[in-house]
Amino acid sequence: MPVTFTSDSDVAVNRRSGSRIVTIGIVAIVVILGLAGAGLLLTLPDGDAFNSRVERIFVENDDLTSQAEVKLLEILAQSGTSFAEVLASYRLVIFVLLVFSAALLIAALVFLVMLVALNRRMAQIERSGIQVSSLIISREENTVYLNTMGFKLTDAMMETLAVLAEARMDDEMMTGAQIESVISGRSEGDCEEAAGATRIKRLRDGLGNQLVSELLVKNIARRGYMLAIDKGVIEVV
Repeated sequence: MPVTFTSDSDVAVNRRSGSRIVTIGIVAIVVILGLAGAGLLLTLPDGDAFNSRVERIFVENDDLTSQAEVKLLEILAQSGTSFAEVLASYRLVIFVLLVFSAALLIAALVFLVMLVALNRRMAQIERSGIQVSSLIISREENTVYLNTMGFKLTDAMMETLAVLAEARMDDEMMTGAQIESVISGRSEGDCEEAAGATRIKRLRDGLGNQLVSELLVKNIARRGYMLAIDKGVIEVV
């Protein structure tokens, strides 16, 4: 059975912190826009304010008896009704604009956080050279799958890598004598530090050569060798 080992705990922590920031930002945007919209809608005049004013004029001025004056007040009353309808439509327009503003600001915040997270991830990759997201050890195939790449190893190298992987999953460190003891089945006191160190060196050489071959120096069948990098980044001083 293959042994799967992942080492992307830092990435998971960054994702959780990024999700927390996005959630807080979205809540803040919704709250701010909600308060602004509520304040704006509450400060708008009442739709019946104009009609109430016209009615007050009727009540306070009993001497308005001529046909022209009555007609003028009727026109004012009709204007008040129109004003109330327009104000109601303005309220709807303001609500729709607030919804669109909230959506745009939330989208901008999400894209900004994603861009920052991507830049951090790229910086980590540049510093570390290779980011291991998955390590699968297949004893049956004598192959270790690193991310999406498979590398053939000898039986001894596979045993060494499997011991190191199990120790890493338990957050343990092993000396050369401990590694030799686990692989050989002898007691730790009967094993030498140099024997374990030799196993580590062989594992590094075997896996390192294949990594360099896969990531840097390409071997193209029946054609030759070349560096698997962009020629624009090469500089010889």
